[in-house]
Amino acid sequence: MNKRLAIGIDLGGTNLRVALVTRDGEIIRKEKEPTSEKILDSLFRLLDSIFSEDIAGIGLGVAGLVDREGGKITISPNIPAIEGINLAKEIRERFRVPVFIENDANAAALGEKWIGAGKEFSDFVLFTLGTGIGGGIIKDKKLLDVAAEIGHMTINTDGEKCHCGNSGCLEAYASARAILSKVVSALEKGRESMLIRFHNGNFYKLSVEDIYRMALEGDNLAREVLKEAGRHLGIGIANIVNVMSPEAIILAGGLAGAWDIYIQEAIKEASKRAFQKLFDTVKIIPSLLGEDAGIIGSAGLVFHGYREI
Repeated sequence: MNKRLAIGIDLGGTNLRVALVTRDGEIIRKEKEPTSEKILDSLFRLLDSIFSEDIAGIGLGVAGLVDREGGKITISPNIPAIEGINLAKEIRERFRVPVFIENDANAAALGEKWIGAGKEFSDFVLFTLGTGIGGGIIKDKKLLDVAAEIGHMTINTDGEKCHCGNSGCLEAYASARAILSKVVSALEKGRESMLIRFHNGNFYKLSVEDIYRMALEGDNLAREVLKEAGRHLGIGIANIVNVMSPEAIILAGGLAGAWDIYIQEAIKEASKRAFQKLFDTVKIIPSLLGEDAGIIGSAGLVFHGYREI
């Protein structure tokens, strides 16, 4: 295989990203647009804009349970429009190159292992903290072939309803969607907050970035919601530490940017709940690749498959 480029795709609940990636993991061009109901139209439009004869293949990271062999997404709570669609086949037939499909958080874990924060570790667990919460597990330098749906571990048996249909999932308490839902609910009930000044008072347009910014400025509502979400995330981290005893926990996704409140609260909670000996040996660190982890890891599937990177 002499072609020097791959296309990496990261299809998440909020955004669709595609990029041209070299054999060294360098992104040389990237396109992005909001995820819509017309997934195939958006995907083909972006791919058409960057495809060339120098493409060795296309890697696709998708939020949800993935059938690698069949090329389908079997369950995607945050993007139900793609369930049952054979995206790999559709892309392969249009562009006539090899296509690899993987869960988006697994792809992000591969990206971090390839050129990111996981490069020096043999064993780590990656959390993707965004619209939902996903996971990818690297064991003995290889991607562990399991669902790794970390966001859907139950942390409250009689808890909030989750988009997956279960109740009490980590995602229902610690994701961006959960944080926004809690803030909006409080504002609807008349809670005082500086957040009411954003978007001309239309608090339904608030972002997690808005909430974190106001939390840093001392807004009580913003701080309370982020800390509560962080405590729940800490429960999930402690569970993973106790079960997997990894060398590292790598935190990726937009919410990882809220490190000083949300993540610090999670680390504090995890330290109380995990076995102390295990917690003392695990490193909890941010992603180095940020939002690019998924597209880099997806492109890496073209060059490395699912082998050790």
